[in-house]
Amino acid sequence: MNPTAKTGLKLVGVAVMMASLSFAAVPFYDWFCRVTGFGGTTSVAEAAPDTILDQTIQIRFDGSTSGGMAWNFKPVQRTMTVRIGENALAFYEAHNPTDRVIAGTASYNVTPDAAGGYFAKIACFCFTEQVLQPGETVQMPVSFFVDPEIVKDREGKFVKEITLSYTFYETSLSEEQAALAAPPAGIVN
Repeated sequence: MNPTAKTGLKLVGVAVMMASLSFAAVPFYDWFCRVTGFGGTTSVAEAAPDTILDQTIQIRFDGSTSGGMAWNFKPVQRTMTVRIGENALAFYEAHNPTDRVIAGTASYNVTPDAAGGYFAKIACFCFTEQVLQPGETVQMPVSFFVDPEIVKDREGKFVKEITLSYTFYETSLSEEQAALAAPPAGIVN
């Protein structure tokens, strides 16, 4: 094999390896964020801890929609003061002002980033897709706690306020949902 062909083959190999790594980067980054709380990624828990501290922390709630999402979406309560380790329950409200069925999925994060690994959700509307009928308004719960370990973290111990933010994005209706949303045959909207 001549040197030019060897170099070309090596370059193709490098390109294939780089493409493979780029596809692996997204799931790896998602895993890394969930494990470390990096970038404000929250954790998921089955239950609140047994330890509840006398120390409190203020939780702020924020809600928005992405461009093109027709829902009105907001927190029911803007702030809440909770004891660290205490299981708390907050609600967000979504309203579909349109005349069509809309499905949506919420992405979320917390700020400051130092709190991400210590803010844990037990149950949340963000874990599943939400479907609202035309004109429907719903209140959606999120059950959460702030892990007592935050007070031992070199950055986390200075956190006095956490903001939990959600953004709703419109998602495609499944075939089953679309069939249920379609008007009966012969009826024109």
